[in-house]
Amino acid sequence: MDNKRRAGVVRLVNHGDRERFCPRTALLQIFRTVRRPMIEGAPRARRSAMSRMPESLRSLGFRNFRLFFMGQLVSLIGTWMQSVALSWLVYRLTGKAALLGLVAFASQIPIFLLGSFGGVLADRVDPRRLLILTQALQMAQAFVLAALTLTGWIRPWQILALATGLGVINAFDLPGRQVLVARTVDREHLPNAIALNSSIFHGSRVLGPAVAGLLVAAIGEGWCFLANGVSFLAVIAGLAMMDLPPWVSRDDHPPVLTHIAEGLRFVAANRRVGLLLLLLGVVCLMAMPYTVLMPIFADSILKGGARGLGLLMGASGLGAVLGAAALAGRKGHAGLERTAWVGAAAVGIVLTAFAFSRVFWLSMVLMVPAGMAMVSHMTSNNTLVQMLIPDAMRGRVMAFHAMTFTVAMPIGALVMGLLAHRLGAPLTVALGGLGCVAGALAFAAAYPRPEEDPAGLSDPSRPR
Repeated sequence: MDNKRRAGVVRLVNHGDRERFCPRTALLQIFRTVRRPMIEGAPRARRSAMSRMPESLRSLGFRNFRLFFMGQLVSLIGTWMQSVALSWLVYRLTGKAALLGLVAFASQIPIFLLGSFGGVLADRVDPRRLLILTQALQMAQAFVLAALTLTGWIRPWQILALATGLGVINAFDLPGRQVLVARTVDREHLPNAIALNSSIFHGSRVLGPAVAGLLVAAIGEGWCFLANGVSFLAVIAGLAMMDLPPWVSRDDHPPVLTHIAEGLRFVAANRRVGLLLLLLGVVCLMAMPYTVLMPIFADSILKGGARGLGLLMGASGLGAVLGAAALAGRKGHAGLERTAWVGAAAVGIVLTAFAFSRVFWLSMVLMVPAGMAMVSHMTSNNTLVQMLIPDAMRGRVMAFHAMTFTVAMPIGALVMGLLAHRLGAPLTVALGGLGCVAGALAFAAAYPRPEEDPAGLSDPSRPR
């Protein structure tokens, strides 16, 4: 074999007049020779793998999304465990229901105050690196909370400070997460990826609290916080293993406030996006805060006690998982605007029926379609907004999306609590449900009809 032919397999190193075989370089040459056809055949292999997958799981054919999905599956269970355990810890330490609301407020208000800045950062930096940083900070927060609790040094002011810190981290984590998901799949598979992401969020909402309840009763809250901290390792490992195209950042970034103003102008000029954000605000203001009044329904109205509350919330979570799974099975994004407003209207109708039920089993059954309708609206709304915006605006617009959610929910909870004090919980929830139906019908009447572009989504940069 001549040297040129052998060079494709081994490396010959010249030393004067002699040529010596170099084992290390030979192994590298063999690895590159074998790896090259594997890389070149990767898209074909991925298409083949995706063709064998169920339609509802097709986004898992993308390795990067698969890594993100698996990491989230582990981490979100830990997140819900910490959420339930933290509420129990606050109530155990203080016995004050008001402090529960204050802790929830402290964890949400930073998202409203800093979310737009988080969106700007998500548009300017590599979202994978941003998420590695935010996930590491969340892991540190969980470990600090675990250490203080397990040592018995935990105090209410420390819980408030750590909850606020978590809210600050999430203000940058949430828009970065939305930008990253859009980079892990082809655009045509983005609706399926968002639906799958939603399914694990709501699936963990069912499993996480159940595990937390067992752990808190058996060994205490601190171990739930520790388990949550460890769960972030799965996300960080998945992010580190991703093989994404190089991040290309603009060199001529305008000032931050100018960047935020660009995002606001885009939303104002894009009628579809603006209406979707308004509908999201209506649902979060009038329908989602029903969970605040659920203890009243479970105990005083339906006579189910704490066990009944768990069953009602579990039924809602089950419906959410079923709704997310149904959306994951959709092909394409045509008709999603109908799903968004029908889902919002269905939430209102079911909650109105729930408000007047006095039979526990009937109320529990109604919670299943309520959860399905809620997640159908939330997921389709998120998907439509994602499909309507260009990549350069994704971080900022999705930050506005998250801010709409985080502003409307606390305001709705406050208003519902005040109304329930005067009117009673059933009438308050019924009024919220009817308001949600009215908002959905107004959206259906105002949303632009597709003309040349059947889905209205082919050119995200064009105002609509």
